[in-house]
Amino acid sequence: MIKELTEKEFDKAARHPLQSWAWGEFRKKTGVGLSRLSFDEGKISDVFQITWHRIPYTNFCIGYCPKSAIPSTKEVEAIKKEAIGRRAVFVKFEPCEKINKETEKKIAELEKSFNFVRGKPLFTKYTFQLDISKNEEELLKNMHQKTRYNLRLAEKRGVKIVEDNSEQGFEEYWILMEETTKRQGFFAHGKSYHQKMWQTMTKSGLGHLFKAVFEGKTLTAWMVFVLNGTIYYPYGASSNEHREVMASNLMMWEVIRFGKKQGCKLFDMWGSLGPEPEVKDPWYGFHKFKQGYGAELVEFLGSFDLIINPLLYQIYGLTDKLRWAGLKLMAAFRK
Repeated sequence: MIKELTEKEFDKAARHPLQSWAWGEFRKKTGVGLSRLSFDEGKISDVFQITWHRIPYTNFCIGYCPKSAIPSTKEVEAIKKEAIGRRAVFVKFEPCEKINKETEKKIAELEKSFNFVRGKPLFTKYTFQLDISKNEEELLKNMHQKTRYNLRLAEKRGVKIVEDNSEQGFEEYWILMEETTKRQGFFAHGKSYHQKMWQTMTKSGLGHLFKAVFEGKTLTAWMVFVLNGTIYYPYGASSNEHREVMASNLMMWEVIRFGKKQGCKLFDMWGSLGPEPEVKDPWYGFHKFKQGYGAELVEFLGSFDLIINPLLYQIYGLTDKLRWAGLKLMAAFRK
């Protein structure tokens, strides 16, 4: 049975910040459609926050439901009805569920009952998660020696980590974000997207903006989220200056300490490469950086598409390949 929930009730049932009420409010500000469906199964409801993205020059859209529970067959029926009403071609699910026999069995049931297929991932299948319920001494002991050395070096050199949710703090974050995306050569959302995200998430209390300062200059800026006992690290940017002071290493450690103070037991580092990463992969350095803190590599189920219109789904797949090829070309030119 579909049940109406308050913001507080919805967030209590949300499995990830991308399913939080505040994230939905932020996405509405960017111009996408939004549905919040909650289901009463005799306990805390499952919640499914779906954004609806208009396909340019058409009356059709795509639904996206990241980091929710695996929907039951009844829940898929309700979501399918909503999707048909919105003229969706398909709805993409990326469940916040680790891969195991039980979760794979649930997926197999959906594949049998619906036109429910594996799809192109938007969110990485892997992440690093760190148990931060341990004391600081134990956390430091479990780090790679070089990681521990680097964060101590940053402390000795006088790097300071401060929370700064002000307009000035955001502007410093955005300057570094532009520098980082250009240096790394990857595609990123524009300033308006990040600004709306920062405003909405910090106002809700879920978002926190941190910066690493050295000799009066901000070298690193991170946005982190806190929800239901877990702290997340979704966005980060850094300067190419003074890399020798290892500001990012100290930032990670202080964010861990902040999470502990917030009562969090888990630190989710948002995304990573798989168990056998390629050294030449542009994300390899970032992957190794996260790994240095002694975190566990976790594998989620992956991406699945609930197909509503099979013919348009095939056409969309072809045009999407061309779109991403264009974006990669643009990123290469920026670099």
